[in-house]
Amino acid sequence: MSVTDARLAEIAAELARVPGVVGVVLGGSRARGTHTPESDTDVGIYYRAPLDVDRLGAVARALAGPSARVTEPGGWGPWVDGGGWLQVDGGALDFIYRDLDRVRAVCADVEQGHYAFHQQGGHPLGFADHAYAGELALGRVLADPTGELGALRDSLRTYPPALSQALIAGLWEADFLVAIARKGIPRVDTAFVAGCLFRLVGVCAHALHGAAGRWLINEKGAVAASAALPGAPERFAERVDRAYAALEGDPLRLRLAIDIAADLALDTTDACTMMVR
Repeated sequence: MSVTDARLAEIAAELARVPGVVGVVLGGSRARGTHTPESDTDVGIYYRAPLDVDRLGAVARALAGPSARVTEPGGWGPWVDGGGWLQVDGGALDFIYRDLDRVRAVCADVEQGHYAFHQQGGHPLGFADHAYAGELALGRVLADPTGELGALRDSLRTYPPALSQALIAGLWEADFLVAIARKGIPRVDTAFVAGCLFRLVGVCAHALHGAAGRWLINEKGAVAASAALPGAPERFAERVDRAYAALEGDPLRLRLAIDIAADLALDTTDACTMMVR
């Protein structure tokens, strides 16, 4: 069971009255129309400091009961920032903070082709900072009293060509990861090889999305999303699974896993070249 659109509009209007809140954006699968009845409803709260956390907590308790809690900004780490996990009208509704000035800075960066992955709990690849731009581009603005969010979202309607080029250029790391993964074979260092392959697959997924001009905002589902892109390497997801399945404590199996990943990286480079022609 999920919160209705009418209820979301009411919640967004109440959140927009909290001092510090600039606007509210519906994100995740609900915004993209790919949600199921079991999906969480992600509500992005775009703010400028100081955010009135006490007032925000009062809104959360009014919605979800006296045990509802919200964090201070930064309570969930440097990039996920903070928020609250609530149960509203029988469904999961998540408040997710976004510092609007930081989001604006990231949007300016991606237009110049600048991006990075940052250490953040819950993101084994690292939090992709360009996800901030993607969240807004793919989201649905629920409350925007000043019009600032809508204007920023409009500026992202066209995927930044410089970001596309930078993500494709980032495939150099996939080749490097193949080389250093091979150093784990003599020591039968399965964990090290597995880590190299996970990052390699993530780099390939982001490059393919960049080439296709599609936003990728999370590691979860990244392989399936990449495989579904027009022009993606043939059997992309199946080959990823085969590489992971070969990760056993045996040198021959580790070499097989790395060889599969190496071929996939080469095919990803070729696919990206064809997609941007």
